[in-house]
Amino acid sequence: MRKLVLPAILVIAVIGAAGAWGWREHGPVTVDLVQPTRGPAIEAVYATGTVEASVMLPIAPKIGGRIEALLVDERADVREGQPLARLENRELAASVREWEARVRYGEQQFRRADELFRSRTGTAAALDQARNELETARATLDRARRQLAETTLVAPAAGRIIRRDGEIGQLIEAGHKLFWISCCDTLRVAAEIDEEDIPLVRPGQKVLIRSDAFPGRVLEGTVSEITPKGDPVARSFRVRIALPADTPLMIGMTADTNVIVQQKPDTLLIPTAAIVDGKVWLVREERLVARPVEIGIRGNAMTEIRAGIADGDRIVATPPAGLREGRSVRTRARRG
Repeated sequence: MRKLVLPAILVIAVIGAAGAWGWREHGPVTVDLVQPTRGPAIEAVYATGTVEASVMLPIAPKIGGRIEALLVDERADVREGQPLARLENRELAASVREWEARVRYGEQQFRRADELFRSRTGTAAALDQARNELETARATLDRARRQLAETTLVAPAAGRIIRRDGEIGQLIEAGHKLFWISCCDTLRVAAEIDEEDIPLVRPGQKVLIRSDAFPGRVLEGTVSEITPKGDPVARSFRVRIALPADTPLMIGMTADTNVIVQQKPDTLLIPTAAIVDGKVWLVREERLVARPVEIGIRGNAMTEIRAGIADGDRIVATPPAGLREGRSVRTRARRG
């Protein structure tokens, strides 16, 4: 009897394994179901971007010096020619006064030399020398006055101060960008769009914009221009998106943009994950039925179905691998 125990155990194990395999291969499979919904189908091209001014002008002194006065601050609206800041200029002002005195003296010397030459008691050489010294003094005075004027930074155009990089008492070099001014137009978003998607983008298309600075809000813009030369390294093209004048976005903010390529108001929609190899799996009388579908606008979450299913169909939301026609299912309904 003991000799029969081991074979009997093996037979039971084989039968159990076969039963488990059979149940796994032919028994009901548990799936989540979803029904089609009606709603707008939107095809969009996604990109991240940065808010910038349409025109940004840097303002920097042509000469170095110590900041003596700051006459405007960030966010200030300024007019063209309005003084913005002043550098220390005592030495330059003194130089201007010195050369003004030299010009006056040179004018006197020239008049005297001219009178002597006309009265034939002076020489032409003395007159030429006086004239040359006067012209040199005048040219030097002009240069000193220009340098003195350059110690006052003025707005090159009407606009808004969007950044200031300097404090009173700070010594700055020539060319240091002390102010940035935005002018002449509204803000925009500069976004980088993948080269595979750029053929879909056209000026005038509507853009939906989201920013972490304004959670829960969807802002709008319009494609204004596409840079004709792409970046061969990033394989992308820069697209500029115009913003309305009342946009709450601020320069430097990041933004998620969706360029609306096409939009349909009332379509049959199912989750994109339900479509595998151009077909969906329906459940009819608790058994699986494969159904080819005609796909319209495909989105990341939902996809338009033009033909192949009806509104009331029950569809496998996320088909697992290995499904077969006619296999029975256990279902869990969920919202589409």
